[in-house]
Amino acid sequence: MEKYKYLANNIALFTISNFVSKILVFLLIPFYTSILSTKEYGIANLMQVTLLLLVPALTVNIGEAALRFAVERKDKCGSILYIGLKYTGRATLLVLLLAGTATFFVSLEIKQYLCFFIILFAANALYEFLILYFQGSEMVPVVVGGSIFCTVVMLGSNLFFLLVLKIGLSGYLLAQILSFAFASIFMILLSLKKAYKREIDQDNELEIEMLAYGKPMILYSTGSWINNASDRYIVTAICGTAVNGIYGVAYNIPVILSVFQRIFAQAWQLSATKSHKDEDSGDFFSMIYKSYNTFMVLGSSFLIITVKIFAGFLFQKDFYSAWIFVPPLLISVIFGALTGFLGSICLAHKDSRSMGIATGIGAALNIVLNLISVWYIGAMGAAIATAISYFTMYFMAFLFTKKHVRLSINLKKDYLAYLIVVVQAVLVMREVKNVYPITILLFILLLLLYLKEASAIAKRLLAYGKKKT
Repeated sequence: MEKYKYLANNIALFTISNFVSKILVFLLIPFYTSILSTKEYGIANLMQVTLLLLVPALTVNIGEAALRFAVERKDKCGSILYIGLKYTGRATLLVLLLAGTATFFVSLEIKQYLCFFIILFAANALYEFLILYFQGSEMVPVVVGGSIFCTVVMLGSNLFFLLVLKIGLSGYLLAQILSFAFASIFMILLSLKKAYKREIDQDNELEIEMLAYGKPMILYSTGSWINNASDRYIVTAICGTAVNGIYGVAYNIPVILSVFQRIFAQAWQLSATKSHKDEDSGDFFSMIYKSYNTFMVLGSSFLIITVKIFAGFLFQKDFYSAWIFVPPLLISVIFGALTGFLGSICLAHKDSRSMGIATGIGAALNIVLNLISVWYIGAMGAAIATAISYFTMYFMAFLFTKKHVRLSINLKKDYLAYLIVVVQAVLVMREVKNVYPITILLFILLLLLYLKEASAIAKRLLAYGKKKT
């Protein structure tokens, strides 16, 4: 019972930070799409997805290593902080060298974006490391405070730069830099204020262990990035920056579901690491997996039905056409979430190699499918290819997880549910006659299929609520 309570408490805390941050960013989407052009949004989107690749790769996944080792080595948190800052700084210097050199060979416009990117990388790399470090140190209030502060700064600076100064893309990028930088400073000050003692020193043996854990994860993080972001590059190369801007904004509706995914992933990573050696870990992991899968399937199904409603509210002007790409991207979110769940189990057992293979296979398939499908059917090909590659990655991760724990789940029922969601997506994208009654009936069928799991979720939430009161 303690394991469930620990997970529930962390979910509650992470909900505060993620809900506030994501809902505010979500509400800014109509603002962005009304001010930025499709080309400007496309450029910003490319810079953001490039960060998703370079930050973990160039820092040798030192943030993930900090999270993993801080959970078990409380006495070494000072050394972990020192090692993490060391490799974050090295990565920033490397980007400064490479991007700085490139500025001598490009146009003035690209030179400006490269300068922005160098500063953005430094701020983002530090912020991401500190979030993972404090999370692993179980300083959850610091993580929550940093996330909320980051959002407040981003919100205020975006309104000032885009609405008052009206400096467009430059203001959008500057707002991100300021939010990451100030949030990092805030977290450091908050951790000192709460009197957490950390002796910052060098520990060579610990550094070797952390690198041995982080380096194999480069394939994992790179594969995840390819599945999540390479489609944007291919769409840009084949269809142009403006089309990528429209395709990129389509990801903002799946973000609604990703809010829960991120909240759960942060809390689950701590629980998986602490519980993976327990005798009843298989039962615990199975119960959480079934609940998580149920929520993601039902949430995706609901958003597929209501996609046009959300698109009408969020996407202004030429961006409205992005709704067509959302259904397959929502299917990707389901399998991406389940892959992350299974990956946490492997990483808790320090088995980053298996997840590297799973994501590597998914990434290779993603690139091949994207090159073929985008060429023939445009950006829709990228959305479909992403869904297929995420399913492949999930399937491989499921096979690898069996080495560490046996999950007691009903695969036939799950695959039937996935098929129903795919049918819903096809019906909505093709805009068939009577699409709403049909898709709503399919949603009710999913509810009946997962009635037991949905009831268990409700009972646990009610039980937890009574204990809190």
